[in-house]
Amino acid sequence: MKKTSALCLSLLIGWASALYSQGAPAVPTSPDPTELAEKTGREQLQKITGSLKYQHGEISIRNGLATIRVPAEFSYLGPEDAQTVITKIWGNPASSGRPLGMLVPSSVGVADAEGWAVIIQYEEDGYISDKDAAKIDYNDLLKDMKQSVSEGNAERAKQGYAPIELVGWATPPRYDAATKKMYWAKELKFGDYPEPTLNYNIRMLGRRGVLTLNAVASMSQLAAIEKAAPDILAMVEFKQGNRYADFDPSSDKVATYGLAALITGGVLAKAGFFKALLVGALAAKKFIIIGLIAMGGYLKKFFGKKE
Repeated sequence: MKKTSALCLSLLIGWASALYSQGAPAVPTSPDPTELAEKTGREQLQKITGSLKYQHGEISIRNGLATIRVPAEFSYLGPEDAQTVITKIWGNPASSGRPLGMLVPSSVGVADAEGWAVIIQYEEDGYISDKDAAKIDYNDLLKDMKQSVSEGNAERAKQGYAPIELVGWATPPRYDAATKKMYWAKELKFGDYPEPTLNYNIRMLGRRGVLTLNAVASMSQLAAIEKAAPDILAMVEFKQGNRYADFDPSSDKVATYGLAALITGGVLAKAGFFKALLVGALAAKKFIIIGLIAMGGYLKKFFGKKE
């Protein structure tokens, strides 16, 4: 079935409203409104995508926090362009936290159905100890996460949202103690939406917080992202002074959670809730899932579109 973007739909409604207010003839002599709206929508989309400033080479992010070395196979979009893609091209509502940027493969466009991207953010929650890395039972962790997601469906149903199923690991968590980098992927199912959603997460531990890289894609793109993951991991590095090894126990803040909680969403012990973001991308039929799925009322806060 042909997909119509939210942009096209809004243009169609506006065109129809204008036509009605002017008194439309019984037999319209103008172009078909659907075709006109789609044509106008495509032209507008091309204008937006054409305005994006793709960058390569060595790029400094967040005032010297880290460096991204972008090869020819990828492109980097700065914070404003990344926000444009998320809101104006993918149709997501604007969130309170603007990303630090976005990495996109050069072989596909951000507006293409097969396109995918990696959203870059930073969480300054403090230094995260990795002492528990070898002790984590990822199978038990998955069981707990599945149960939490399942229990949250009752509240989601009350608020008019479709149920969410955490199917399992698409890629089990892996932690590299030498580089202080971790990545994993989850497979999720949203209501009756036919294609499972891929939630691919990369975390890079630093002196005062964590760089989070989250892939926006569908399960069918897992192989492509898995292939690109080593390159993505190698692209991004904290600058000297911000690295994990630069931690000063006498002055630096220590996070209230460890690696296990980082996987489940970064639980803030004092606040008692999951730091999470779940936004339905309407136009491109994608889902941006940063962190763990929000529970109860937090889902209503972040997920701005009912089924």
